[in-house]
Amino acid sequence: MRKSNVDDASFDEPRDHDGFRARRARIGYALGAERLGVSVWELPPGQAAYPYHYHHAEEELLVVLEGTPSLRSPDGWSELAGGDIVSFPRGEAGAHQLLNRTDRVVRFIAVSTNGETDVVIYPDSGKLCAAERLPHGGGLHTFFRLADQVSYWEGEQPPVHGPSQ
Repeated sequence: MRKSNVDDASFDEPRDHDGFRARRARIGYALGAERLGVSVWELPPGQAAYPYHYHHAEEELLVVLEGTPSLRSPDGWSELAGGDIVSFPRGEAGAHQLLNRTDRVVRFIAVSTNGETDVVIYPDSGKLCAAERLPHGGGLHTFFRLADQVSYWEGEQPPVHGPSQ
């Protein structure tokens, strides 16, 4: 058994992009979880944790520890408070984004099912992410513009020669 504490989390994934500054402690990785993602987030005032998005393979759950973040979902914006728990199913119905519109730090826990692969859609920017979810991080994590999609047969040619005889 491995043990951790949300009040003493080691923030191993800082996010430092204007408008999206946050600190993330990947507790699931630290504890050796293979199929369950658990992270503690700290979200400074005026920042969003991540762009608006939804997953095709992962289900997520969010628990607000401190503060009053604003949640964007397909239903629009709503306010959350400490102790609130919100779930995000797979697909468009689970689209979400968390923003801190207050002058105090927001802390929350995010829990997700970690399959081996996921496809994430970012509706605002028209992107798709293909991601490999490895137990200790890393793996394929690449982004594409949806506008660049091609047909199944794009660039394909039948083989010139069959197997040698």
